[in-house]
Amino acid sequence: MNLPTPARLCIGLGLVALALVVANQGLAPDVNPPLERAAVLASLLAVGLMLVGVLWTRALPEASIRSELSGDQGLVLTADLPEALAEELAWGSHMLLTASPAAVVLVIWRGQPLLRRGLLAPSLFVPGAICQRALERQSAISLVDLKLYPGRQEFDALLPGLPSVLVQPLGEDGLVLLGGWSARCFSRSDLAWVEGWSTKLRAGLERLPTRSEAPSISP
Repeated sequence: MNLPTPARLCIGLGLVALALVVANQGLAPDVNPPLERAAVLASLLAVGLMLVGVLWTRALPEASIRSELSGDQGLVLTADLPEALAEELAWGSHMLLTASPAAVVLVIWRGQPLLRRGLLAPSLFVPGAICQRALERQSAISLVDLKLYPGRQEFDALLPGLPSVLVQPLGEDGLVLLGGWSARCFSRSDLAWVEGWSTKLRAGLERLPTRSEAPSISP
């Protein structure tokens, strides 16, 4: 792990100070109570300095390593959408790909993929158990490190090898899915932004005709 320079400095000085305390104790001709008290105090200060360095690494954690994901950059948008809705989908997906760590964005409405953008897999994504759980709970599910979750194969069709996935429901009829470049890459502000955009998007999607009113939308 690459430590920040201030953290390395604190830990290094703490180790040097602790070594000097031990050396001083070993070279002292006579160990008396005042010397022992000074040694204990100096040792505590040295350990405290090293602790500051460790806490510094917690406050400034190492950035997650970006995964090597395979796929062709592209945009697939369902035809015959209202112009305003198509523009909203295009604008929102562009913002997610440029202003967040998302590698791929997928919007599904009433079982049909309305938009796929970013790195595209050759196969079409079919929602599984995890997506169904998000719909039932009506709350987002953020899989911060996908390799730790059972059922992660559900997202292989979204993009193989994804380190993280965010599943945001669009009411009871749709989903917004984001695949991230690295593990633990989506922040609280990213989650809040996706939730807000989904609420806005849902208002336009609910005005679309149902399957009984219009032909099925092909991907």
